[in-house]
Amino acid sequence: MPRTVPSVNSLDTLLNWLEKPQPKEFRTVVMPDFFFDRFVQYDRSFDQFAKEASDVVHRKGGSIDKVNQIDSRGGNAANTTAALATLGASVHPIIETDSFGVTLLKHYLKPLNVDLSHVTAKGKSPITTALEFAQKGNRVNLMLRDTGSLADFGPKNLTSEDYQLLAIADVVCVFNWAGTRRYGTELAETVFRFVKKKGIGKTYYDTADPTPNRDKIPSLVKRVLSKDIVDILSLNENEAVQYAGYISPEHVCTLRKEQKKLEKLALSCATVLAKHLTARIDLHTTAYSATLRKNRKARIAPVFKIKVNRATGAGDAWNAGNIYADQQGFSDGTRLAFANAVAAYYVSSPSATHPTLKQLRDFLRKTS
Repeated sequence: MPRTVPSVNSLDTLLNWLEKPQPKEFRTVVMPDFFFDRFVQYDRSFDQFAKEASDVVHRKGGSIDKVNQIDSRGGNAANTTAALATLGASVHPIIETDSFGVTLLKHYLKPLNVDLSHVTAKGKSPITTALEFAQKGNRVNLMLRDTGSLADFGPKNLTSEDYQLLAIADVVCVFNWAGTRRYGTELAETVFRFVKKKGIGKTYYDTADPTPNRDKIPSLVKRVLSKDIVDILSLNENEAVQYAGYISPEHVCTLRKEQKKLEKLALSCATVLAKHLTARIDLHTTAYSATLRKNRKARIAPVFKIKVNRATGAGDAWNAGNIYADQQGFSDGTRLAFANAVAAYYVSSPSATHPTLKQLRDFLRKTS
């Protein structure tokens, strides 16, 4: 497994760049999800929560006090937008919500100079309640979701103006395949094929947890993941294991028997994916991140040792750092260190904020 501290060379390179950054400007398009999120932070284990909740139910109702709660902007696309914009990138979300959702997006993203001209108020805003627990030294989340009109979002929701934007973007990102339950595969296939035919940019895909839509995984793999239309496939442990389990079930079954720790299993499964897919595989876990390509040795960067104050949104922050560093042309090691640092800043922030480049530099000075 990887070491518990990031590579000194990568951190030195990153700090040197952050001392006098001259970032390359780039245009990013993200779609399609925005959620109104409520974080419920229960600072004890899930078993303790289950006992307390059971006691309340059996006495016919009541309350559990001293539970910190925060209302926030949510959704993979919206969260990644905020993190990228805070770093200084030009971001253009394509999102369908309702009038209340538009108001919230203006509140959260307008101060970051995000272009909201491709946000429409034609649907129903999704809502997530994220229950966070302290579990064996880590923070884990259980998300209760109402996907609103996101479930029906597909190619039909894209306008001619949206396609014009896709054609000139440097990066086009599609998120939350699982949330776009009916047309998620069609959306990714249509958008990525258009970019490859008419556009100039890279395609970036993070499907989120495929479990709610697992019966459609075969179609997703056949029509999108196994084609040459995805440049970068971003995955966490669970996603790597699930997709590799479909592509090479016997191999993954053997790996499951041999490797008990999820982090080690995830890296082996990501290696399987890199062997079978044309996309670059970017894996982010609670212990390390890694980049894998066909016929090349994996590059691994351990995460930072910090106090974790939240779990929800960590992957979105990591994706933003990964996209930003990729567009700056960083080496794999430096890119992974940058993405890990952006995620570490966010999960350790008491106020759930993303870093500017200056704040990231100061953070690295303190932690390295």
